[in-house]
Amino acid sequence: MTRLTGSALRLTVFVGENDTWHHRPLYSEIVHRARAAGLAGASVFRGVEGFGASSLVHTTRLLSLSEDLPVAVVIIDTEERVRAFLPRLDGLVTEGLVVLDDCEVIRYTGREATPGATSGSGRGKGGKHL
Repeated sequence: MTRLTGSALRLTVFVGENDTWHHRPLYSEIVHRARAAGLAGASVFRGVEGFGASSLVHTTRLLSLSEDLPVAVVIIDTEERVRAFLPRLDGLVTEGLVVLDDCEVIRYTGREATPGATSGSGRGKGGKHL
């Protein structure tokens, strides 16, 4: 794994929580494809309220509409690696939004991750792992 510090590209994929790919949550499929592609990191964030192309507002405050909340999958790596990953999203994201933006990364390292291990929060003593 390479150290990522400096200029990078952030890929954000907005989908619905209930969107699936072969009976698996779509956001999970995107994360696993990013990992298989060797990208520096990916995180999934669940929205508490939002709307998309349908203009229907989904929110955690209304029980009847709390089913398909917005989800953002955020992936950060070098521009070259992120752009090379984009074709792996083709066919996956049929309804959603993909956003690319430049960013500056400062990665703090405290402990090295054990190969194959996963952490619940993605945080070690030294800061957030990308």
